[in-house]
Amino acid sequence: MFFLSKISLTQFKNYQFARFDFTQRVTGICGLNGKGKTNLLDAAYYCCFTKSYFTKVDGLNARFDSDGFRIEASSLSSFGGENPGDISGDISEMNTKKADEIVCIFRNGGKKEVMLNGVAYTKLSEHIGKFPAVMIAPDDISLITEGSEERRRFMDTVLSQMDAGYLQQLMIYNKVLQQRNSLLKSFAEQGKTDWQLLEVLDEQLIAPGDFIFAKRKLFTEALIPLVQQFYSRIADNDEVVTLQYDSRLHDSSFYDLLNNYRQKDFAAQRSNAGIHKDDIVFQLNGQVFKTTASQGQRKSLLFALKLAEFELLKANKGFAPLLLLDDVFEKLDDNRMQQLLHWVCNENTGQVLITDTHKERLQEAFEKLDSAYQIIEL
Repeated sequence: MFFLSKISLTQFKNYQFARFDFTQRVTGICGLNGKGKTNLLDAAYYCCFTKSYFTKVDGLNARFDSDGFRIEASSLSSFGGENPGDISGDISEMNTKKADEIVCIFRNGGKKEVMLNGVAYTKLSEHIGKFPAVMIAPDDISLITEGSEERRRFMDTVLSQMDAGYLQQLMIYNKVLQQRNSLLKSFAEQGKTDWQLLEVLDEQLIAPGDFIFAKRKLFTEALIPLVQQFYSRIADNDEVVTLQYDSRLHDSSFYDLLNNYRQKDFAAQRSNAGIHKDDIVFQLNGQVFKTTASQGQRKSLLFALKLAEFELLKANKGFAPLLLLDDVFEKLDDNRMQQLLHWVCNENTGQVLITDTHKERLQEAFEKLDSAYQIIEL
């Protein structure tokens, strides 16, 4: 198990320079809006994923009128006993095996460098999965309400942390898919076709596509019962939530799909069949979830999905990932909130960082739990 023990920020978002030490397994981060609570969580996320949770553009993470940013973090690894890292509160009491030093540097002009223990990665993808983390933020409700791209990203984020081979195959698939779409577009622009070249790209697309489909199928089979258990617990009622992995590859080979959709692809100038069209379909009591569920039900499902993600990562890694909860008090009623906090703070043995605008509300919630905690005021 690993614990984030400290983090230093230089010119990252609203911080000119700041250092934070995490001394307890459960940490509440409080302050008014605009003080940098979410930015602190995002910095921790950046150290795990080499990117922001909220923006794809690294330059947007640099403080205004600065020449880039730097994030430094120390992560303690633990060992010993039946449950390595299973501590009740104080991180200083851990039987530490080593301290990993993570440094992320972005310079204006687009150059990014990530180092682990002083050694820079040649490929940033090599870092993914070493320090697993789960973030829950207000805008994550789009995972329930928006299009299929959000749910594919959810699957890809979890699986990439669990399986380095998955991330590599996903990168290959996306590169070939982009080439295939460019070729289809060139057919229309140039008024001529090269079916032989298209077939070559199809062959290159099939192997990673089949690999990704197989991994997603196994993933969702493990995910579904966990989501149902967590939803029932958070919602505290008898509502029946069902999930289904929706992919055309269930009923057809990828080779046949590509052939069957060839004319449609030619007309649309893009690829219409493949794992880039997969989805997870939610239902509530037999009805389409996002059209029938209340706000409370949607939030309960979101947290159930994220906690199921947490459990799958924990089972895969052998230790609990870092759990980052941003502004969750505003999103759940008191009963659902207490159910959630009891699990993440009492039953979960991993590190938890929770933000809120109200110090008193954080303290009151933590006092009801059987866990030592720390409050950081911004």
